[in-house]
Amino acid sequence: MESVYAGSCHCQAIRFRVTVEKHEAVQCNCSICRKKGFLHLIVPPENFELISGTDALTTYKFNTEIASHTFCRYCGIHAFYRPRSHPEWFDVNLRCLDEDVISNFDISLFDGVNWEENVAQLNTEQGES
Repeated sequence: MESVYAGSCHCQAIRFRVTVEKHEAVQCNCSICRKKGFLHLIVPPENFELISGTDALTTYKFNTEIASHTFCRYCGIHAFYRPRSHPEWFDVNLRCLDEDVISNFDISLFDGVNWEENVAQLNTEQGES
């Protein structure tokens, strides 16, 4: 069942809307996700709309510099980014949706500590080969 959710960073400078076709998300144990507490909802670009806050976004890149870890330059919240596994898609943090809807999602664990060995699992979960 398709659902539309709104979300934001903490200070509301960044607002977005996401259309969810599959209520499936991922919890990763890699160093950055673990520290941020990010719950991953990876969606194609046509299912994500940045409503406001382009000027409030800043980006952090590391390691391969493929992922673009965007966050609010005012409050520091990481509401969404472009993930290394799907660089053309958006990865929305479930914790940044306006309502507490985490219980609507099936959350699977991903071993991001061993990212190279497991990334194919993410592509399979997103319907790719």
